[in-house]
Amino acid sequence: MEEIPYLRIGTSYFKIVQVPTINNQFNEILIKWDRNTIIQDHNRNYLTKIPKYDGSICFPNHINFSKTIHGFYNTYSPLKHLPKTGSFNNTITFFKHIFGKQLDLGLDYFKLLYENPTQTLPVLCLVSKERSTGKSSFLKYLKEVFGHNMSYLDSHSLNSNFNLDWGNKLILGLDEAFFQKEEITEKIKYLSTSNKNKIEAKGKERFEVDFFGKFIMCSNKEDSFIKIDADEIRFWIIKVPKIKTEDVNFLDKLIDEIPAFLDFTLKRKFASERKTRMWFTAKQIYTPALKKLVNNNRNRVEKELAQLLISVIEKHDLDSVEFVPMDLLNGLNKTRVKTDQTQLRSLLKKDWKLTNQKNSLQYRRFTILSDGEIVLTESKGRYFSVKKDFLQKNFDETMTD
Repeated sequence: MEEIPYLRIGTSYFKIVQVPTINNQFNEILIKWDRNTIIQDHNRNYLTKIPKYDGSICFPNHINFSKTIHGFYNTYSPLKHLPKTGSFNNTITFFKHIFGKQLDLGLDYFKLLYENPTQTLPVLCLVSKERSTGKSSFLKYLKEVFGHNMSYLDSHSLNSNFNLDWGNKLILGLDEAFFQKEEITEKIKYLSTSNKNKIEAKGKERFEVDFFGKFIMCSNKEDSFIKIDADEIRFWIIKVPKIKTEDVNFLDKLIDEIPAFLDFTLKRKFASERKTRMWFTAKQIYTPALKKLVNNNRNRVEKELAQLLISVIEKHDLDSVEFVPMDLLNGLNKTRVKTDQTQLRSLLKKDWKLTNQKNSLQYRRFTILSDGEIVLTESKGRYFSVKKDFLQKNFDETMTD
């Protein structure tokens, strides 16, 4: 059967082309094609062979895929790999390496990508300062599985107004991710939970489409590639260990196992169930790598304040420490950190979610002497109180019970 690389959407003709990328991959796109050019290249009767559609739509489906959706052309691409029974030992080994103790969640994540591509998922971030960890190989593997439905991005692509090449992709892969501009971070946060996106191309009017993209990032800057706060629940940060024995043919082995792994994925039951709009709960995807990233992003005042209170707790073996903002200000003045009571009150109430006493009550005030000694004295005021567990969880990895 003759393969027709053209189609007519509405009253316009298009050609389906494969655009090469610098990553030795291809992106399938539609390019508007002149009707007379088609006649010149073929003949007038050739036009009758060209499929006709009322419009275009991007409708993701990997199980029961169709290029025609109620008379509309489906711009989503079918997968070239089909499920088939077989061995997938290398793939399971690879997923264990990437997800570690969270393997079941990682397999659920892949199952959702394959079986339920419209399900909102957290931003998956694979980080490590070390080389040869398999982070980039994971992106290459997903590109091989999902083909034209995955696109590689960089900060320039995200910052650009023109997003026709990635605005309706399933997976948006970012290798060597590092975002210094806050607006890019906010854009990722917004899109990761949005079901709509505005598509814009040069010289064309913007139009709204359904958005189902999943961001997957890899970065060597494990504690600074993006700025997120302690309340952020949209990011799944995984520190990937170094591969002990490197196999230059390993990716080819993974590709050979794709049909078998897809078959396994279809037959495998979910280890988790949907409990949030991003399927997983914040507790399920919490990792030490997330804690490290958040801690590094805190400003200097907050870091110094936390270390000051940790010192008081460790010195006097306390379960909690009490203070008024002036106590903190006096203590921080010795660290040469510039702040004021207004900033401290805002930090305690807004960021740490603490509430001070409604009335002036007795508490044990800490004071740092000129020789660095920390002493406790009886005082009175509308004090705040912070527990050792809070500081231990959020700021200091060296504290022990």
